[in-house]
Amino acid sequence: MIKRDRYLDKIKRNMWNGDIKVITGIRRCGKSVLLFDLFYDYLISQGIKEEEIIKIQLDQRKFYQFRNPITLCEYVESIVAKNSEKKFYLFIDEVQFTTKVKDEKNGGVEVTIYDMLNELKAYKNLDVYVTGSNSKMLSKDIATEFRGRATQIHVFPLSFSEFHSYHNNDEQKDLEEYMLYGGMPHIVQIQNEEDKKNYLKNLYDELYIKDIIERNGVQKEELLNEILNYLSSQIGSLTNPTNIANALSSKKKEKINNNLVSNYIKHMEDAFLINEADRYDVKGKTYLNSPKKYYFTDIGLRNSRLNYRQFDAGYIMENIIYNELLMRGYSVDVGVVTDRTGGLTQSREIDFVVNSTDKRVYIQSALQLTDSKKAEMEALPLSLTKDFFKKIIIRTDIPRTYYDDNGILHLKLLDFLLDRHELF
Repeated sequence: MIKRDRYLDKIKRNMWNGDIKVITGIRRCGKSVLLFDLFYDYLISQGIKEEEIIKIQLDQRKFYQFRNPITLCEYVESIVAKNSEKKFYLFIDEVQFTTKVKDEKNGGVEVTIYDMLNELKAYKNLDVYVTGSNSKMLSKDIATEFRGRATQIHVFPLSFSEFHSYHNNDEQKDLEEYMLYGGMPHIVQIQNEEDKKNYLKNLYDELYIKDIIERNGVQKEELLNEILNYLSSQIGSLTNPTNIANALSSKKKEKINNNLVSNYIKHMEDAFLINEADRYDVKGKTYLNSPKKYYFTDIGLRNSRLNYRQFDAGYIMENIIYNELLMRGYSVDVGVVTDRTGGLTQSREIDFVVNSTDKRVYIQSALQLTDSKKAEMEALPLSLTKDFFKKIIIRTDIPRTYYDDNGILHLKLLDFLLDRHELF
């Protein structure tokens, strides 16, 4: 069992806080294990009895009846209401499988899982935890649908630190495997490389694509796949739906609607397959509408999408750094600064502007700085900020982490991923 202490600690901190705990994340990233195994085992170790933990897994056939939210609510109430002297924990897995129904006892009003969970929340002897794999159903609606009384815990695939703690091989060897196959939890248990590739491919074919099509009524599956392939080949590059539509129109010799492309990208975000990174003008202190960058939630899924033909280590490293920053709970944007040297005005990019409350750090991802000119080009955007926030270049080609004469921290990638050096 892989420890997921970052998420388990957050759950424990929020026990009995009066909120519904909503655990989100891409399917197969370990949400169910976190709740039904790790947290369950913790409760049992604290003396909680098995019968005081109500478990409902909506993706299993024996629980299909509870996809009706009224049936689910009435079942839980039948346990909790008649045992008011006891405390109960309610676990609901894959809540996106619930349906909207009409409450015939109350004039046929339409009822959703949100209505029922808000009703159950009123019981002082019940602490509620739900998981879900679709932000269209959950994360985007948490504040409104749960009336401001929900705590979101977003779970990612394994970080490199979690991945390495399981294998405990040579750090560089584990990093190379992580950069190729990513951190979907089941991957660490598969030894054969062909089996690993088949597993990741099957996640697309049998799970993610089908989910997106069924939930959103997608009519053009081929176009959805084309967009996914395009984004896979463009991680770390600026783009937008119009550019994607134009590229695909040229390839397919037919007109592709950019609004349709935008909708399909949104469906991928809602399924937690990809994340959109906004661009932030550091000097102007404003966000730029377009273009943006897209990163994959798991780099192994991205590589699988391209059948491992495009192993561009620099962009893969950038994607992994972005995910690691999100896992640590930071706000992450792509930075833009204006360079007016030499009589020319041009935009320079900072890979990541990372914020944590009132703190900020600028990060450049540089696989290797092979000569002084390349090193100067990476450092230039950092110097153009003209501020005193910490500046970092993450690299793979240095034996140790160090500060240069300009106060820039050159951080070894492994030191960053294994959290051996403070960012702030």
